[in-house]
Amino acid sequence: MTKDSYLYFEPERIASLKNLNIMVRRAVEGFITGLHRSPHKGFSIEFSEHRDYSPGDDLRHLDWTAWGRSDRYYIKQYEQETNLRAYILLDVSGSMDYRHRGELTKFSYGCFLSACLSYLMCRQQDAVGMIAFDEAVRFHLTPGSTPAHLDRIFKHLEKTRPSKQTAIAETFHRLADTIAKRGLVIIISDLYDDPSEIIKALQHFVYKKHQIIVFHLLDAAEMELPFKKITQFVDMETGEKLQVDPRTIRESYRQEVAGFINRYRRECSDRNIEYVQVTTDTPYDRMLLSYLAQRKAFLR
Repeated sequence: MTKDSYLYFEPERIASLKNLNIMVRRAVEGFITGLHRSPHKGFSIEFSEHRDYSPGDDLRHLDWTAWGRSDRYYIKQYEQETNLRAYILLDVSGSMDYRHRGELTKFSYGCFLSACLSYLMCRQQDAVGMIAFDEAVRFHLTPGSTPAHLDRIFKHLEKTRPSKQTAIAETFHRLADTIAKRGLVIIISDLYDDPSEIIKALQHFVYKKHQIIVFHLLDAAEMELPFKKITQFVDMETGEKLQVDPRTIRESYRQEVAGFINRYRRECSDRNIEYVQVTTDTPYDRMLLSYLAQRKAFLR
């Protein structure tokens, strides 16, 4: 990297994550030898299956045990190990600019999380791309893994400001058609759009055989409605205003939010999508340390 410090990159926090890698659950398509299993056959690390010998095949891969049993020549095939190609999709719509009492808005938290994940993947020689979106794509960096590429990601994050309304589902459908090779798609968003349409869009990524991790990012106040007196609420995307007494609606509001979260959790689980509910009052490094450690144990 060509710069000593960045707004959204904190080396001292990332140091606690140095022993953790971001692995994938299923085969991915990559381009150089690395940590992840490829869907393409080769001669590499882990045995997969046999195929009949053809003239010109490397005799080192003949299975002499199989020949002794059947008097036929077979070649051992192995799974290739390949580097991951990942995309981070960061929601930068107006609603992400919310902060109640914590140090960070959802947008800033998402930027720190994006920078941290980008660094971790590049460190393990995976290629990571970065896409910021609201009602359209704000910037799109194709996957790379060099220090110069990380520098571009960090600088683009620093120049971006949350604005405009959300069009999550429409944007996801376009991206699902655009991202050609199957890999890992990491989504960081408050998911404030029509859940039915977002779920259909997530299914589009699944159909394209991507693996998906959704970081559902909320401020704690959005979940609890802690206000104690009549308050005017302003929609950060449309400007619409509503004045209410939170005490009269708090219980029903919390039930609605719990239902909103549980629906995403359930629908993601049904589609083999990893769902991680995150609040901005939990430091991103602590959240990632817990999540990646649990994920590492699960994938063993």
